[in-house]
Amino acid sequence: MTVLRKAATGRPNRRAIGTSEGDVTRADLPLDKILIGDCVAELSRLPTGSVDVIFADPPYNLQLEGALHRPDQSLVDAVDDAWDQFDSFEAYDAFTRAWLLACRRVLKPNGTMWVIGSYHNIFRVGSILQDIGYWVLNDVMWRKTNPMPNFKGRRFQNAHETLIWAARSQEGKKYTFNYDALKAFNEDVQMRSDWIIPICTGGERLKDEAGDKLHPTQKPESLLYRVLIASTQPGDVVLDPFFGTGTTGAVARRLGRNFIGIERDPVYAEAAEKRIAAIEPAPIESLELLRGKKAEVRIPFGSLIEAGLVQPGERLCDQKSKYSAVVRADGSIDANGILGSIHRVGALVQGQEACNGWVFWHVRRAGKLIVIDDLRKEARVGLTDAS
Repeated sequence: MTVLRKAATGRPNRRAIGTSEGDVTRADLPLDKILIGDCVAELSRLPTGSVDVIFADPPYNLQLEGALHRPDQSLVDAVDDAWDQFDSFEAYDAFTRAWLLACRRVLKPNGTMWVIGSYHNIFRVGSILQDIGYWVLNDVMWRKTNPMPNFKGRRFQNAHETLIWAARSQEGKKYTFNYDALKAFNEDVQMRSDWIIPICTGGERLKDEAGDKLHPTQKPESLLYRVLIASTQPGDVVLDPFFGTGTTGAVARRLGRNFIGIERDPVYAEAAEKRIAAIEPAPIESLELLRGKKAEVRIPFGSLIEAGLVQPGERLCDQKSKYSAVVRADGSIDANGILGSIHRVGALVQGQEACNGWVFWHVRRAGKLIVIDDLRKEARVGLTDAS
């Protein structure tokens, strides 16, 4: 893993590329590297349509007024860094629009983006995000088990942050969502949009030489773990334009994803590099995600004929050999003059409204009846291997 210091040209060494997703190869991308510089400038150097998922943790524009003290008058280590300060809402909106547009350009057509924020900024971000063409899929509430108290006692304790999950556009229908994996993760219960996760503490929290927090808003790895399990596949490219101390990169490395980080502060980038280098990736065989039938490649009955798994003229029958039908070259079947698909004919011969032909019809192989769904599975494996 490498930190790319800005060279004279300001861009990593890669060949010229076009503007369509098909022109981009992995060799064009600075995979598993941290680019040091302004996020919009560095994003402009990445190929169009080249990344699968973006996780963005932008400045929140907290608008703090003076120092914050606890009831015992001790000073709260609040976010008062220059990178979180903007002259006005208009300035923050212009900044937000610029980086959101730059991110949208580098997303693949079916890519998605996550943006996290608090009440200070997330509504402004969400409005701009929709205005420039993103399509909101969900908002997720990160409920903190150990939030910071409201020391002044004049407002509710701020115990959550909001994540917006959005597709690149309304047309991006084939985005990744690992529904079945998340359900297994959640003990066979559908994953909800409120996530109860503690804030970053203990040994995970990076410290400076004085023992103070290195970064004021370091996100917990458990939050990014859930984001990546939900919306990426092993080998996907995950971009973080506000990389900070590298939580996204650390979790991506652990889960067998590639990352691209952009960070303008060399101190944060150096800490992130060391942190990620120490991560032990999970074994490759453990990264396979659970997939339900909805996620499987669709195989029509005709594909079995094309593949030679079923022959035209071959006879199908039900498990008890009560009904039978002859396979036709076009993928339809004929049950004594009743013509149609495996599903329609299966329903009609039984006098039912519907039938799953894949489990109703069988073929005979080596003297045994085999359900044609087994042949479909064989065809699916062959198709997956070929791809």
